[in-house]
Amino acid sequence: MLSSSSRELIHASVPVLREHGETITRCFYARMFERHPELKNLFNMGNQQSGAQQQSLASALYAYAANIDDQDVLAPVVGRIVQKHVSLGVRAEHYPIVGENLLGAIRETLGDAATPELIDAWAEAYGLLAGALIDEEARVYREKGVQPGEFMPVRVARKVRESATVTSFHLEALDGGSLPAFQPGQYISLALHVDALGLRQARQYSLSDASRKDVWRISVKREADGSVSNLLHDDIEPGDIVEVSVPCGDFVLDEHAQERLVLIGAGVGITPLLSMLHTSLDRWPDRAVTLLYATRDGDHHPMKDEVESLAGTHATFATHVCYEAPLAGDQQGRDFDRAGRLDLDVLEPAMLPPDGHYYICGPETFMQAQRSALRARGIDAARIQCEVFGPSLVAHLN
Repeated sequence: MLSSSSRELIHASVPVLREHGETITRCFYARMFERHPELKNLFNMGNQQSGAQQQSLASALYAYAANIDDQDVLAPVVGRIVQKHVSLGVRAEHYPIVGENLLGAIRETLGDAATPELIDAWAEAYGLLAGALIDEEARVYREKGVQPGEFMPVRVARKVRESATVTSFHLEALDGGSLPAFQPGQYISLALHVDALGLRQARQYSLSDASRKDVWRISVKREADGSVSNLLHDDIEPGDIVEVSVPCGDFVLDEHAQERLVLIGAGVGITPLLSMLHTSLDRWPDRAVTLLYATRDGDHHPMKDEVESLAGTHATFATHVCYEAPLAGDQQGRDFDRAGRLDLDVLEPAMLPPDGHYYICGPETFMQAQRSALRARGIDAARIQCEVFGPSLVAHLN
């Protein structure tokens, strides 16, 4: 438990973190990578260049300080951090390195304002958080039966173009044996060596089909500056070997619920929802399922035929598709239901029941808008789950 004197100092530092948080985190990463360049393999260097990683850490520091007395608020965020760390192979010995450089960055940024008492308080707070993460990550590693940092080689069995920007990769075990089971909604990390960076880089990709022993499917969007996604799209072909983590993530389907399942996605955010959709229709065919999906146009509509086939063969499954800017060949009533952005207010009330279970995945602003619309309709927050990464992971705490 954090001492009362340290708690007071942490609380007092909240305004400082709001003002100087990103300066501190930029300094932190620069210090750490200079002293420990091997850790660049653990971090998304694209996010480093864009500033997203610094913003994410600054948000996390602020949220931790602002909510240090309310562990119930912090617990869901800590749980998601643990899952991501396990997927990347974070180890216990990394935490002292992070702590040393974080405290050094606070001293360097705040100067004389970083009194010994303040640094000691943050050292105590960081030590408690690090200990909790180390213990929980060790538990998850044991539960999954892997060692920290352990990736397994798999073979690309098929490569399927799903849209103008999304391609699916079907992965199989090298020996033709079984792959670990996963919960619908989880992701894996996939690691490739990026020659342009001289680094091994890992990215998380949602598993986009129901869990099967013989094959996993991930569906990857090509990002304009995505070093790994571009390598996958351009260079990786069937027969190639790639390294992946065990499945991780806590954005998962509640397999005990019987009420209507409502899946709300945009763009490549459809991928974990497809895993939930296939699983629900396969295992509980009588459960009502609705997919509400938004994308740019027909060229950017992945898995269109797959979803339409499911809708045609399952009376319990309904869809509503929005194209923000339909192309000349896109036909309303055939390819999509409504032009423009997804607007929950125009939907029939029966599609959004108060006792439904809602799962949302897509760009951060999309998820925020859909969650707000559901809450405005009286949907209990406990019935709404969002797949969040980066700065949005702690946005609701700030």
